[in-house]
Amino acid sequence: MVPAGVISHTGVAGLTLGGGMGWASRRYGLTIDSLLGAEIVTAAGDVVWASATSEPELFWGIRGGGGNFGVVTRFKFGMHPLGSIVVGQWSYPAANMRQALLALRDRAHGQPRDFTLNFTATATGLSVTAVWSGDAALTHAVLSPFGALTDGGIGSVDKLPYLSLQSRNDEHFAWSRRYYCKGGFWSEITDEVIDAIMLAIADAPTPDSEINVLQLGGAVSDVPDEATAYTGRGASYYWIAEPVWDVAADDDRCIAWGRITGKSLSKLSMAGNYVNEQADAGTVVALDAYGPEKYQRLASLKTRFDPHNMFRLNQNIAPLA
Repeated sequence: MVPAGVISHTGVAGLTLGGGMGWASRRYGLTIDSLLGAEIVTAAGDVVWASATSEPELFWGIRGGGGNFGVVTRFKFGMHPLGSIVVGQWSYPAANMRQALLALRDRAHGQPRDFTLNFTATATGLSVTAVWSGDAALTHAVLSPFGALTDGGIGSVDKLPYLSLQSRNDEHFAWSRRYYCKGGFWSEITDEVIDAIMLAIADAPTPDSEINVLQLGGAVSDVPDEATAYTGRGASYYWIAEPVWDVAADDDRCIAWGRITGKSLSKLSMAGNYVNEQADAGTVVALDAYGPEKYQRLASLKTRFDPHNMFRLNQNIAPLA
């Protein structure tokens, strides 16, 4: 397998070019960490192969720089073995969410890279998913504490095919629904972070609006931050504030909640960001995501491969003047 995202119908190109984080990232890294090369059609119509040995600067740039440099027509990935996975899934009532988050924070710390944690806060409660792909003899000891974070937890632990885990949220994030998202990195889940989650989710505009948090670290942090355009290797968690709704009449209030919540959580976040989870586009978003040093390097690359900014409907990196 190749580490992918958390929705099975996510397109491989966009996922990869932005970085790609998901259930297997703590064990095997980001999607870009398995990328061996890519065929790219440039703005000039040239067909270029980018890899560690052919156009290495372009290969650096497409691993996190998005679709700024051309159209990727072929990817080459290295594959990884993945045996059985065991998944624990529990829900906790909203009244117990704060206590559950405090316990979750402590129990997640120091877990091996065969373990991955994800949680989702909504107005109705907290959903916790813990995934184990390591030694079967350790399954109960690793997963069961997350089913007892506080009173009121309901759930189960089951052996699942990876594809079943990967597609479990497909209906929630079905095509044709309406979304807005804003995300960021946390080095840790502080008391202030928990306070901000609780405050924001109490005012969520729809039942499906959420704050989703994915645990990072492990193999993601093995790669030096400067090795790829992607920024955020040192983060322990990635959060997404995401209103989800279905009718146009709710657009304004849902987008407003997403922006307000994103701003609140961003104040508690690390520098840098993941371009794939930013609904607002533009050069400012890209500059904030990559930081000035990486952005300058990406802009130089953009100037070489797309000097007239043909590929601009994205988190855009402007060519140098």
